[in-house]
Parts: sequence; structure tokens; C-alpha cells
Amino acid sequence: MPHLSIEYSAGLESRADLPAVLRQLHVAMVETGIFPLAGIRVRAFRADHVIVADGLPENDFCAMTLSVGAGRSTAQLQDAGQIVFDAARAAFADLLASPHFALSLEIREIEPELSWKETPIHARLKAQK
Repeated sequence: MPHLSIEYSAGLESRADLPAVLRQLHVAMVETGIFPLAGIRVRAFRADHVIVADGLPENDFCAMTLSVGAGRSTAQLQDAGQIVFDAARAAFADLLASPHFALSLEIREIEPELSWKETPIHARLKAQK
């Protein structure tokens, strides 16, 4: 963990370079300095059927949810969230200049007792250092 899940309206695919956006968001998550590289995931899911705000076809959205493990302070998460949100704002600057786009980020902390994981990626990356 941390996993950044992005839900977006289908129209966004023709208005933004989504693979580039995901790369920028990944870089931002690394730059926060509080997330282990081996745990970072950035993934996006298209919402094919949506009605955004007043229903105009040019309305688009990008809703990001950052799920993180417990153990970081609220201040650390606020700082990290700001870094990620600023990267998203930069990536979507042209769309944010229009009156037809909504961007959001929410951070959710996962309860350790309610989360199961097994990944050899952590060991592999630790061995590379």
C-alpha cells in the first residue's frame, strides 16, 4: 500500500493522455517520500456510463482515491495528498481551465486488522538497494 485508484469518465480518454497522467502521478507518489516504492500502485478505471453535473456531454471527471496503510500522521498524509493533487492539477491544467471538468482526491487509511497482503516485490526491491 499505497494504491492510487482513479475513476474517470469515458470522454476523458479523448481529452487527456491518461498513460502520461498515470506516470506523472506515480512520480508524485514516489516524491512524497513516505510511501515504499514496492507498495505503490497507480491504476485507472473508465466509467462508461455517467451523468456529470448538468449532464452535458462535454462534462468529464477524474476521481482519485489513495488507499494507504496505517501509521502515518495526518500531517504527513496531507502533505503527500497535496503533492499528488498538485501533480494531477498540472496534468489536467487545460481541462481545469474549462467549466466542464471535476477533479478530486480522497485519502483512505486501511485498518491493518482488515487487510491481507502477500507480495515478493518488496523483498526484490529491498535486495536491489
